[in-house]
Amino acid sequence: MATSTEISSKTAPESLIDHNIVDAPMDAGVLFEKRPVQTADGQEVPGLFNAWITLNNPGQFNSYTTEMVKSVILAFRAASNSRDVNCVVFTGTGDRAFCTGGNTKEYAEYYAGNPQEYRQYMRLFNDMVSSILTCDKPVICRVNGMRIGGGQEIGMACDFSIAQDLANFGQAGPKHGSAAIGGATDFLPLMIGAEQAMVSGTLCEPFSAHKAYRLGIASGLVPALKVDGEYVANPMVITDQFLDQYGRIVHGEFKTGQDFREGKAVFKSGAVDLGLLDKAVEAMCAKLLQTFPDCMTKSLEELRKPKLEAWNRNHEDSRAWLSLNMMTEARTGFRAFNEGTRETGREIDFVELRQALAKGTPWTRDLTESLMPGNKGR
Repeated sequence: MATSTEISSKTAPESLIDHNIVDAPMDAGVLFEKRPVQTADGQEVPGLFNAWITLNNPGQFNSYTTEMVKSVILAFRAASNSRDVNCVVFTGTGDRAFCTGGNTKEYAEYYAGNPQEYRQYMRLFNDMVSSILTCDKPVICRVNGMRIGGGQEIGMACDFSIAQDLANFGQAGPKHGSAAIGGATDFLPLMIGAEQAMVSGTLCEPFSAHKAYRLGIASGLVPALKVDGEYVANPMVITDQFLDQYGRIVHGEFKTGQDFREGKAVFKSGAVDLGLLDKAVEAMCAKLLQTFPDCMTKSLEELRKPKLEAWNRNHEDSRAWLSLNMMTEARTGFRAFNEGTRETGREIDFVELRQALAKGTPWTRDLTESLMPGNKGR
């Protein structure tokens, strides 16, 4: 009887066609790596790999620059086309952030006030989201830290999310001069319901990984904090172990007051270790290995349809609006975040803005400058 290796060598064509459009070097801000597939018992499988796509900008919380967006598109296309890839793991460097969205320094210093340029950038952003949603391989978001703003949007485009429980999730739009129309307003109502989507998309209050798991935008959750050598749940949130004590189902909500301060002290006494996260991700990859590949791809295509239909219905209109918004609120919000400090804050005085607009004040450069943190009263 022929072995699988003999069969493949006899039936494979002498040369295989490369279906990638370009073979371009990756930006340093994105790492693309093929790691050997492991079975459930930890044995490496010869000739098969999981593609790891890693956002590598930890100094700016793995926010993506224009060049990084280009590389993410190329990486997902390469992973999708690779015959030897089982699945894709999308993650970030370090333990502080998966991704906090677009690079606000680049937004503030280049795109603010340049809607024609931002429109071209948004074409790339849209292609990045689409490259995730149309990848022929299952995509796992390894949530190694904060998943905020555009980071939340590209995370929700993935098929699975496995998070370490110190991570925060959420949107940033109306707090920083934008709207979460890069995917969040499409995906959130489908994934967590209209009411919770409204809360996240408008109030922009970050929530814990425990709440993300409860709401259904994370399929796996593991502790990451080690205290005295033992893993403990995030001490700054109310978790399942507190249900009986409090008599209410509030797991995943952040503690307040003294309880939060005590939790923070516990956090500072420990060390972050993502070992369990990696084990959980590898376990999911091993489960996906034990499936028919074409049936898996077809299942992905069908199960992604609700997200794809919402995304394709809206993203071009969203691109146009976001571009024009760079002349007014986005121009102001991104500059405020970029130019603000811990002392001045990174948000404008929203009351002052609303008062000015109520008087009919036009959006001029003077209005924008007056709203910058530290400029109040000038």
